Amino acid sequence: MKADLHVHSNYSDGSNTVEEIMGMAEQKGITHISLVDHDTVKGIEHAKEVGASRGITVIPAIEISAYDFKRNRKVHILGYSFDQKAEHIQRLCSPLLQRRHENSLWQVEQLQQNGYQVVLEDIQKRAAQGGTIYKQHIMACLTDAHFSTEDYKKMYKKFFKGDGICARDIEYVDANDAVKAIKADEGFAVLAHPGQLDSFDMIPELVQNGLDGIERNHYDHTAQDIVKVESYAAEFGLFLTGGSDYHGDFGTPIQIGDIASPTTAIQTFMANI
Repeated sequence: MKADLHVHSNYSDGSNTVEEIMGMAEQKGITHISLVDHDTVKGIEHAKEVGASRGITVIPAIEISAYDFKRNRKVHILGYSFDQKAEHIQRLCSPLLQRRHENSLWQVEQLQQNGYQVVLEDIQKRAAQGGTIYKQHIMACLTDAHFSTEDYKKMYKKFFKGDGICARDIEYVDANDAVKAIKADEGFAVLAHPGQLDSFDMIPELVQNGLDGIERNHYDHTAQDIVKVESYAAEFGLFLTGGSDYHGDFGTPIQIGDIASPTTAIQTFMANI
C-alpha cells in the first residue's frame, strides 16, 4: 500500500489533468490517492473513474483555503472521505471560489491597464477545467519560466506581493468553520502543512471543533516541524497524513509519490467510504 494524499490537478491550481496524474501515480506504484484541489470538489467523480481504470483508489478530498483571524495568518484545512454531496463544504467554499475568481479578473485588468500583454481568453482556457482563475493561470500567460526558477519568483513578487499592481488578496473562511463543514459532511478534517504556514498555535482550538489529524509528511517540513507535529498528534490523539503537494509545472519540482502518507490514515479513510 502506497498513498499520496496531497495532489493538485487542473481543477484548481495544478497544471496536470486527472488522466495525467493517474498515469504518473500508476507508474509510481500508488495504490491510494487524493486530489485536494483548493476549495472545490468538482474533480472527485472524474478522478474516481480514471483511478479505478488504473487500479488506484481515490479517496475524496479537498484543501480549504482558510484563515486564523486571531493570529492573522493563513491556515489550510484538508478534508477527506466526506459524503458525496459535500453540501456543507460546498456551501462554505462556493463564495470563496467566487471571490477568488473575481479578484483574479481584477488582477488581469491591472496588468492590462499597465501595458502587459495578457489575454483574458488565454487565461480562461488554462482555467477551463475548474472554472476558477488562479494566480498560477495568470503567471503561465506572463512567462514560460518554471515556478521554481528565480525569474518566475522575481516576476511573481513584482506583481502579486508588497506594492505590486496585483497585490490584493481575498477574504478567506475561518479555519474553524472549515473543520466544522468537513465534519458536518461526515468527513475527516486534517491540518495541512502547519510548519509551512506556522499554524501550530491553532491546533488546540481546531481540535475543539473536530480536527482529526495533522499532515506530517510534507516537503516544506523540517525535522523540527515533524517533531512538533508528532508531539501535537500524541497530545490530542490525532492521526498523521502526508503527500507530495504536487502542482506539476505550477509548483515545486517534486513528483507524485515522492512523499507518501502513513498507512494508518488510509485505513481510517477507507473505513468511511
